[in-house]
Amino acid sequence: MDVQPPVVPPVVVLPPQSDGGRRVTIRGKRVGTAYTLFDVLDFLHSAGLPAEEDRAVDDPDLIEWRGGGPYVWNGTT
Repeated sequence: MDVQPPVVPPVVVLPPQSDGGRRVTIRGKRVGTAYTLFDVLDFLHSAGLPAEEDRAVDDPDLIEWRGGGPYVWNGTT
């Protein structure tokens, strides 16, 4: 039986930093720091990924939110 490694979504949003920003990686490459959900959507759009707010932010196959979900930006979870 082959054991498959876990599939990591193409977008990873890291936990909030002390300033509230969250580092964002797309396909393993750091693309910047998001300070709002709109920043994340801009990164998705720039990378050619689906960026419909009502679907994209809750899609675990697209975005992995670490240290809090899409509405956590103040450095606390």
